[in-house]
Parts: sequence; structure tokens; C-alpha cells
Amino acid sequence: MIALGLRLAVAGGREAATRLVVVALAVALGTGLLLATLAGINATKTQNLRYTWLNTGVAEASTASRPGVDPVWWLGRENYFRGEELLRLDVAATGPAAPVPPGIPALPGPGEFYASPALHDLLRTVPAPQLGDRFPGREVGVIGDAALPSPDTLLVIVGQTPQVLAAQPQAAQVSAILGGEATCRRCIVGLNDTMFTISLSVIAAGLIFPVLIFIGTATRLSAARREQRFAAMRLIGATPRQVSLLATVESTVAAAAGALLGFGVFLAVRPGLAAIPFTGATFFPSDLTLTWVNVLSVAVGIPIGAAVAARLALRRVRISPLGVTRRVTPKPPRAWRLIPLVAGIAELAWFVGRKPETTNGQTYAYLAGVVLMVAGLVLAGPWLTMRAARLVAGRAQRPAALIAGRRLADDPMAAFRAVSGLVVALFVMTAASGAITSYVAERAQPTAGSVEATSLTANFWPEDLVPGTPTPSVSDIPAELSAIPGVRAVLAVKEGDLQRARDSAIPEGPGVIACADLAKVPEYGACPPGAQAVAVWNDLIGPREPGVAPDERIWPQSAITDLDSRRMLSVVVQTDGSDAAKESARTVLATMNPWGMFPATEAEFQADSAQTLVQFQHLADVVILASLPIAGCSLAVSVIAGLTDRKRPFSVLRLTGVRIRMLRAVVGLETVVPLLVVAAVAIGAGFLAATLFLRAQLDYPLHAPGGGYYAIVGGGLIASLAIIAATLPLLRRITGPETARNE
Repeated sequence: MIALGLRLAVAGGREAATRLVVVALAVALGTGLLLATLAGINATKTQNLRYTWLNTGVAEASTASRPGVDPVWWLGRENYFRGEELLRLDVAATGPAAPVPPGIPALPGPGEFYASPALHDLLRTVPAPQLGDRFPGREVGVIGDAALPSPDTLLVIVGQTPQVLAAQPQAAQVSAILGGEATCRRCIVGLNDTMFTISLSVIAAGLIFPVLIFIGTATRLSAARREQRFAAMRLIGATPRQVSLLATVESTVAAAAGALLGFGVFLAVRPGLAAIPFTGATFFPSDLTLTWVNVLSVAVGIPIGAAVAARLALRRVRISPLGVTRRVTPKPPRAWRLIPLVAGIAELAWFVGRKPETTNGQTYAYLAGVVLMVAGLVLAGPWLTMRAARLVAGRAQRPAALIAGRRLADDPMAAFRAVSGLVVALFVMTAASGAITSYVAERAQPTAGSVEATSLTANFWPEDLVPGTPTPSVSDIPAELSAIPGVRAVLAVKEGDLQRARDSAIPEGPGVIACADLAKVPEYGACPPGAQAVAVWNDLIGPREPGVAPDERIWPQSAITDLDSRRMLSVVVQTDGSDAAKESARTVLATMNPWGMFPATEAEFQADSAQTLVQFQHLADVVILASLPIAGCSLAVSVIAGLTDRKRPFSVLRLTGVRIRMLRAVVGLETVVPLLVVAAVAIGAGFLAATLFLRAQLDYPLHAPGGGYYAIVGGGLIASLAIIAATLPLLRRITGPETARNE
């Protein structure tokens, strides 16, 4: 029977060959998407692991002494260039047996540094006052890929003497370089491993589920036509087991060929995938790899899944010994399918105002509600499709809408199956987009022209200064700072009453500034009438007050009068916002305290703190953008299968005078209605879940996502509809008069 099944699959005439090719190509596309998804997940995890070694110095495993190893003085800090993160690492070996970071052949000596390829290119093209003057000495080499999370990473490793680094309060001695799966509780770069794993699992489910649905749909092509042949086989004596075996062999051959071609599809698109910044940073092509588990799971799982799908497909049609095929109209789905969805909404709503006290309690509470809603959407999908189809049929003004509505209402399960994967993707990612957008909006991310984005602050905290060295004073501010084109003002903030700032019921900044100086730059606020000095934050911005712009702020009066004798807390430089002005000022400010925190804008600090959310937002956008066309492909395959199975009835209708335009309208409505219904319900449920979570966890209202979200969803839907429309020309070709005559 296996030999007969192979012969029917590959030598069963033109129709069999066409069916084999179409199924194989559809499975190949789905397999390529699945492999690309798995490789993207692996690359994202690999990229996060590449950050590990940069956390050396803050993990116990790296600072513990080791016999036979000369420790290295290690000081890692974060710098910025044109809004991008620039990582700087200062090192000093204490002996010849010192550990060496990845990507470089040896530790740089004093007056030497290694630069990443992206930074190397910038140093050749950007004027030295804006960037190069920050790094003493000469460049001795380029850092290799093994040390870089991304080809675009800006990283510099600077050599120092042990005596210089030993005097820095923030420096540490390390005896080992972190690597591999090593983790630390105080990681300063990269994502938390637990959070990352959970988030990646959700994203994987959102991408993989629609792809698996697409592959399963592809293996069911021409199911009804095969069942007619199987009925004829039963008539001449074939047993149900033999028929099932033939169907299994036929589907497995096509799926196996498609799976093999899918690996070729993946290799073809792999270079382009590496250039897509899924996490906000591009990948190395070598990071887009597949594990042996991935390869075996796909290579073996897809043919097995096709075999199972073929067997399950035969359960829908009862074949009698006389060869009569009788389709049984499924029972309509009942309203009880809405219970899990309603329960999930009720569970999330219950915790509004009743937030669990522990982190684990909050995780379990919100995760349970989301899982209930996801399961409820998948379970309620057929019922929602049926209700939409009955609405279309009940309000139909044309025959096409009536036929399509009645057909969808008779079997909503089959119509929903092709787009069921879209429910998970759209719901999860819409909820994530809504929550992240609202969080960022409530935290008032600065705009490009705001004072937060145009002013730099250099801080001189006592804990960052080398013991015994004098604190920089106003006279130490370089004169060339004010002469930089684009610099509008240079303000010195003195140290205020730190104890009062900590104990005050109303948050009060730790600095103090003369009202005469503040009046020169009204963008930072004003003094109350009659005040000589006011208490301010070190950056003259501080926490934003709701509804109050920085230039509308009235700072609290300070009783301090001896401003001249107080140490300087910070220097704030107001610029015109141009890159040249900000970067030149940053370079000059860094010379005042080369071992402290690098000067930065408030916008850069906020962007850095929101980096994790931004990365997850990028991943959410990718899932939405990919899942919609995948759903369109699933529907397109369903259209092709439906046309193949119904080509004789459609041919008869054409012979009776029905126009091809009306038949296309029928097929189009049968596919568009489930797609739009599922998309609307999933998006609405996602926004509802985000609203309930924000109210319960943060007491924030939901903010509508930006235009990018709607552009992605709209573009994905348009792409899906275009894919579906591309299949409609087949209708004329396969429903000609010869079809009715030949069959």
C-alpha cells in the first residue's frame, strides 16, 4: 500500500502532480518562515548572551580571586554619541597572566585602545572634538565580533596603568571574564535572564503558532478531491485502514518535499534577516543559526504533522462501502465558548484596586488572566465567526453575500481554523504595545526639541571623585565650552542642603542655584518673587510634574546664601540641539571629571532606562507584521483548496449563467470576513487586557499607540488581502465548461 500511495502521489496524472507541487511549495514557504522564526529567536538569545562579558566586575564570579591568575583592574561605564549608547571599558593588567576580554588579542597598554568596527568608522569620519578626543592614545586594533552584541555596537577598550585605575572608586579587580550562560544579579548591560526567557517564550508562541496553522492548512489541500478517490477505492474493496494509509503516504510525500525546500528558503532569506533590527540592533548572520533540536523537530515534525492531519481530515467525511460520500454539517458552536474569555476579563478586572502585594503574586494573577483570555479567544473564534456570517447573510443585498454568509455559518470551524493563529499573535502583541506605549507616555518621554533633549549635565558626585582630589570649581569650567557653536548657556549648580532634600515631604533637589543665573535661561523654570537662590535638581530638570512644563516650573526658595563657598555639584550646558554642539560639549565636559559619569541629556537617561521596553516593542511589531501575512497565506491556501474542491459546482454555475465576478465575490467574502472578524476581536481584547493591567498594576490610563502600530496592522492586513486577491484569478482557469463536462 505504501508503494501504491507513492505512485498515486507522484504518478497520478497532471492533477496529482499539480497538487503535489502546490502543497510542497506551500509547505516550503511555511517551513521557511518557521525556520526563520526559530533562527530569529536563537539570534535574539545569542545577542543577549554577547552582553554577558560586559558585566564583568559586577558579578561575584568575576571578582573572586583565582590561583595563577593576575587580576585586571576593570572599570566599565556608559557613554553616548548622537543618542546611541557607547560603551567604554578601561582596563589595566597587573601581570602577564591577566585574563583577556573576547575579541582582542591582548589587553591594551597605557595610551592604547581598541575600537569596535562601527566606532572605528566613526573615528575616521567624525571630527575629533566631537568624539575622538574622548579616548586618550592611539587605536591599536579593531574589536572582533566575538565581543560585540551587534555589528552596530559602539564599544571602546582603553588601556590604563594599574596605579590610575586602582585610585578610582568604581574600579574593581577581576580574575575571570564572564562568558556563556553566566548571569549576575546586578547586570548593567543586557536583559534579565528570567524576564528575557519568559518574554521570548510569549513572542515565540505568537510567531510559531500562526506558521504551524499555515503548514497544517497547506497539507489539507484538495482534501475533498482525495476523499472522492478514496470512496471509489472503498467501492472496489479497500478497507478504511488501507485508505487512511494511502492518504497518509500522499500527504507525507508532499510535506517532506516541502520541508526540504523550506530549508533552502531559509538559507536564501537568512542574510536579509540579519539586517532587520528585531531588538533595536542588527544581528550577525552567524547568529541566525538552528540547533540540532530545531532541525530535527522541523524535518521530522512537519511530515508527521502532515500524516496526522491527513488522517484527521478523513474523519470529517464518512465513506460507505458503496462509495457514497456524505458530508455531515457540523453542529453550530454554542455560546458557552465565551465562558473562558469572560472569565479572563473578569479575573483581570478583579485586581483593579486589589493588586497583589508580592511580585510572584502579581505575575501569577496577570498571567492567569492573559492565558484565560487567549484560550477564550481561540475557543470563541468559531462562534464569533458564525455570528458574523449570519449577520452578513441576514443583511445580504446581493447573491454573493448570501451564499458566502450561509456557507460560513454552516461550517465556521473550518473558516476560523485558517486564521486561529492570528488570534494569539494579535492579542498578545496588541496588549504589549498598548501597555508599553502607555507606560512610555506616562513617563513623559522627551521630544527631540525639548530641554531634556538639548541640555547636557556633567555631575560631580563625591563618591565618583578620586579620594584626596579637589572638587572641580566654577573656575575649572573650560573657557572653550561657551565658545562651541550651538552652546547657548553654561550654568553651575552648587551643592545644597542634602539632608533637607532627603527629609523634605515635597521632593526637593540636592542642588542650589542663584536666581540671577537661572533668570538667564528661562527654559529651566523660574524663582519665586523675592528669592535670591532656589533649590534645584542637579540637571535643572528633575522629576517632571504632571501638567507642568520645565519652563513653567517655580523652584522652591533656598535659605542658603554662601553660594560662592559651596562645592560644585554639576554643570548644565544648554545647546541648540544639534549633534555637533552636543557632542563637542560632551567631549569638553568629560575632561573635567574623566572618571565619573559621562555627561548626558535627560532624554538619553530616560531612553536608556526604557531600552528593555523598546526592545520588546520592536519584537511585538515584528510579530504583528509577520503574523498578518502568514494568516493571509493560510487563507490563500484555504481559497485554493476550496476552489479545487468546488470547481465542478462552480463550473455548473457558470454554465447556468452566473458571472465569474459573482463567484469571485463569494470566495472573497468567505475569506475576508473571518480575517477581519478575528483581527478586530483580537485587537479589541488586547487593548482591553492592557487597560485592565495598567489600571491594576500602575493606575495608568491606556494611551493609544502611535501611528506606527496602526501602520503595521493596516499594512499587514492589506498584505494579507493582496495575497488572497492573488489567488482569485485561478477561479476562471479551473471553472471552465470543460471541468463540468470532464467530471
